[in-house]
Amino acid sequence: MNTETPSETPAPAPERLGILLQGMGAVASTVVAGVFAARRGLGLPIGSLTQMGHIRLGKRTEQSNPLIRDFAPLTALDGLVFGGWDIFGGDLYDACSHAEVLESKLIDQLADELRGVKPMAGAFDPNYVKRLNGTHVKQGTRRAWADALRADIRRFKADNGLERAVLVNCASTEVYQELGDVHQTIDAFEAGLDADDQRISPSMLYAYAAIMEDVPYANGTPSPAADIPALSALAIQRRVPIAGKDFKTGQTLMKTVLAPMFKARMLGVRGWFSTNILGNRDGEVLDEPSAFKSKEATKLGVLDNILEPGLHPDLYGELYHKVRINYYPPRGDAKEGWDNIDITGWLGYPMQIKVDFLCRDSILAAPIVLDLALFLDLAARAGRKGIQEWLSFYWKSPMTAPTVYAQHDLFVQLAKLMNNLRHMMGATLITHLGTEYYED
Repeated sequence: MNTETPSETPAPAPERLGILLQGMGAVASTVVAGVFAARRGLGLPIGSLTQMGHIRLGKRTEQSNPLIRDFAPLTALDGLVFGGWDIFGGDLYDACSHAEVLESKLIDQLADELRGVKPMAGAFDPNYVKRLNGTHVKQGTRRAWADALRADIRRFKADNGLERAVLVNCASTEVYQELGDVHQTIDAFEAGLDADDQRISPSMLYAYAAIMEDVPYANGTPSPAADIPALSALAIQRRVPIAGKDFKTGQTLMKTVLAPMFKARMLGVRGWFSTNILGNRDGEVLDEPSAFKSKEATKLGVLDNILEPGLHPDLYGELYHKVRINYYPPRGDAKEGWDNIDITGWLGYPMQIKVDFLCRDSILAAPIVLDLALFLDLAARAGRKGIQEWLSFYWKSPMTAPTVYAQHDLFVQLAKLMNNLRHMMGATLITHLGTEYYED
């Protein structure tokens, strides 16, 4: 391969990699069952870049487009080992059956493997998730919970003969909170643990435990976790990759596709009304206003970032953006995201676009969890630490360094992800700047 930039060549992939999941409900159980099914040839891991995506190398005329999993050293599906925590106990067969995402015929075919994955007791504070009542929970103070979570990670790795693991937060959204002094520095956070400071949420404890155990961490929820200043600094100090937050699945995924098109063509947008109905546990939790406020913050920031109304006041300066989420039990995990978009064209003439996305929330989230686990382990083996902005492709609210803003355009995010893979493997970056015919 040609090399134009210095590489961070990753160490070889481990034959076995642990994937620990915080919250083993609909999303987590769908991930695990899906990997088990793919290993048996009962389905394809559709939606996963690491399993089905290709990466272009060199010029287009070279026709070099290997699978990402053949290009970068990633642990194969057969080598993945699953564990985690849940506040309701049972096993993954119970979780799949309760979630009703996958067909019972498939779940029954995987019953032996699913019953073998039994969640550990979770760290739970009902003040943070008010619509749930956990029954399989850890006792004691914040410090006791943190120590127990760290011990769980070490035990999981030892019991399964693992040298490496990744932790992904698939739990329910916690209530919105403003950050305080306890969240600002490592010393303040540690003191808060000792004082059982109620401002330290369960999600922060999982992130802390992962970082302290040198386990890469991803936050699939809008809840504050590794993104608080104390834990972001801790991740740098301990050289642990972190990423987040809030999986980009349904409605926001559509926004990060459509909004770049409007801006690219300089079409105006006057209003964007979005509403969702869903009936899974996530919908029940988000029916609590304080929990919805956490989700709303990650959903509302996308359009302003992409459209840049400050630069284009005539096109987007008066954009009215409204987001609603409605709990509707009959729909289950089959979420419906409906958007009405009022746009303007030549001379300000109005037009409308209406999108009705009847999606399956956990089906869209499952491949994200798999990709993040594999890519974060790759980043760790390449010596990367702290916030992994190159994984913004997967998030509603991507974490960034404090001095820069997040990039939300899905296609810019994908280009960045691919170039980071090329960089790590010592391949030429693709910039589309060739000047000769067929050069780029």
